[in-house]
Amino acid sequence: MSSAAAAAPTASPKKGRKKIIIIAVAVVLLLVGGIAAFIALKSGHAADEEEEVEVAQVHKKKDTKRVAAPEPYDPKNAPTFVQLEVFTVNLADHDADRYAQVGITLEVEDGKAGEQIKAFMPAIRNNILLVLARKTSADVRSQEGKRLLAAELHAQALRPLGYDLETEDLMEDGDAEPKPGAPKRKKRKLPPLPIKAVHFANFIVQ
Repeated sequence: MSSAAAAAPTASPKKGRKKIIIIAVAVVLLLVGGIAAFIALKSGHAADEEEEVEVAQVHKKKDTKRVAAPEPYDPKNAPTFVQLEVFTVNLADHDADRYAQVGITLEVEDGKAGEQIKAFMPAIRNNILLVLARKTSADVRSQEGKRLLAAELHAQALRPLGYDLETEDLMEDGDAEPKPGAPKRKKRKLPPLPIKAVHFANFIVQ
């Protein structure tokens, strides 16, 4: 009995050491797992941020392509304008008597071209009046209708100067929706024109 009692105290320190080792290993595993989870979470956030940056850069590139920056103003090449007298013309409406009062300004290449154009002004005004008289109020009330009319007037104003161009040649992309089923027409490459554009100073339909 005395020998068994003497052996009992010697066994308890070994069990205590094992418990301490097991606890230490568990703590180390928890720490390692926590560090690994933190690194994985941080990597996930970093990947998300990089993806967001890439998406933002793609949208920025698309916006840059969609909207072209305007050219800076060059005082040496300031635009020259020739203002025409206001046109008052009966429109081609059949259901009611309607008329339009339209102020038109021609943007020309330079001052010299402006002086030359004045020599052809009677023929230019005649062509513009004929175009306006063929329009109905519905044709010219919308923004698209006005842009189409400006291109048509541009083509007719150039005819007395010897330029035989179609309306489609002088329209910007998006000025008018293509007609359903109509074949896509390739735009002609234009030479420098003495009349660069037609602008409306005022537009009243009654």
